[in-house]
Amino acid sequence: MDAPGPSETLHTRCCIVGGGPAGIMLGLLLARQGIDVVVLEKHADFLRDFRGDTIHPSTLELMHELGLLDDFLSRPHQEARTVSLRIGDTLLKLGDFSHLPTRCKFIVFMPQWDFLDFLVGHARAYPHFHLRMQAEAVDLIEEEARIAGVRASTPNGPLDVRSDLVVAADGRRSIVREKAGLQVLDIGAPMDVLWMRVSKRPGDPDNLLGHVAAGRMLVMIDRGTYWQCAYLIPKGAFEAVKGEGLAALRNNLASLAPFLGERTQELRGWDDIKLLSVAVDRLKQWSRPGLLCIGDAAHAMSPVGGVGINLAIQDAVATSNILGPALRQGPVGPDRLALVQKRREAPTRLTQGLQVLVQKRMIDPVLRSRGPVSAPWLIRLLARWPWFRRIPARIIGLGFRPEHVR
Repeated sequence: MDAPGPSETLHTRCCIVGGGPAGIMLGLLLARQGIDVVVLEKHADFLRDFRGDTIHPSTLELMHELGLLDDFLSRPHQEARTVSLRIGDTLLKLGDFSHLPTRCKFIVFMPQWDFLDFLVGHARAYPHFHLRMQAEAVDLIEEEARIAGVRASTPNGPLDVRSDLVVAADGRRSIVREKAGLQVLDIGAPMDVLWMRVSKRPGDPDNLLGHVAAGRMLVMIDRGTYWQCAYLIPKGAFEAVKGEGLAALRNNLASLAPFLGERTQELRGWDDIKLLSVAVDRLKQWSRPGLLCIGDAAHAMSPVGGVGINLAIQDAVATSNILGPALRQGPVGPDRLALVQKRREAPTRLTQGLQVLVQKRMIDPVLRSRGPVSAPWLIRLLARWPWFRRIPARIIGLGFRPEHVR
C-alpha cells in the first residue's frame, strides 16, 4: 500500500532543520538577504535546561555587525572577564579577555532559550523568515540523486518542505545526516558531564570558575541567582556514581567548592541531575547535492572551552556569506556547497585538536588520579605570566577563524 501523502506542502529556497543557535542564526541571515527560508524545530518551545549558554566575544561582535548588540546586552545576562581554575587550595587565573580586539571583552552567560527567543524576535522582522515549531524532520526527499526537501511530522499531520537547499542544523544526533548516509569520524572523549544547579548567594566567587581535586572536576557558571554546575565523571560512569549514592555526590561537590556548604542538599534526587554524554566527532564530508550540515550536525564539540555554540554560529555566518548570493537565484551546486566545509573545517579541526589535548593531558589524568593533584607546567605558566593568558582568551573568545557578516 502506498504511504499517505503529506497534509501540507511548502516550497522555499532553503529549509533549515533544527532551531538551535546555528539554524536560527542562518535563518535570520538568509532572510536578511531576501532569501525565503523555513526553519523546522521539533519542540514546541526552546525551554530545555543545561544547553550551552556561553556567548563569546566572537558572537557578540556579530551582534554588533547586525546592529543588535545594545538590544542584546539589555537583556538579563551575566558577564565573565576572566577564567580561573582552583587546583587543590591554589587559585589560578588562566584567561583574561580584556585584551581582545573586540567591542565586548567578556563572555556573556544567557540561557539558550532566551538567546534563541532574541534571535527569532529579530528574524521575524523579515518577511522571508518562517519558523515552524513542533515540526520534526523524519526523512529526506531525494530526486535524481539530489536532496530536494524534507519530510516532517507535525501535530496537524505530515509536512513536506521542498527546497533548493536543505541545511542540517539539528545537533549531534542529527536525523538529517543519518538519513543522508554521511560518514562520521568519532574522535572520542574520556568523560561525561553531570549538569545540575545550586543556588547562588552574596559573597560567592565571581566569574567562570573551575575546581580540580584527585578524581574530581567541577566547573561552575554564574547564572545570576544560581550556579550552573558541570561535574565531570569518567566516560560511562554515571551508573557507578548513582550506585555510590546521592550523599556521596553532594560530599564531592562540597569538597570541591566548600563555599556551597549545605546548599548541596538542594539536589534532592537524581531527577535534579542531567547526564550529558560527551561526544567529539565530525563528518568526513559535510554536504551532498542539495544538502549541507553545519554546527553539531557537522562536528560535535567537547564542552572544553564552551565553544560549541560559537563555532556553530560561525558556520552559519560562513554559510550565509558563501551560499547566499547564489541561493537567491536557485539551487546551489555541489562545488559551492563544498566551499563551506573548506572554509570551516580547519578551525573545527584545530579546536577539536586542542579539546582532545586538554582531555588527554589534563581531564583524563585528573579523573583517574587517586593522589594529590598539581597543576601541569602549562597551567602554571599561564597563571604566572599575565601576557600568556591572552592566548587561551583569544582561542576561546575569538576562535581560529572568526567570521564577519557581509
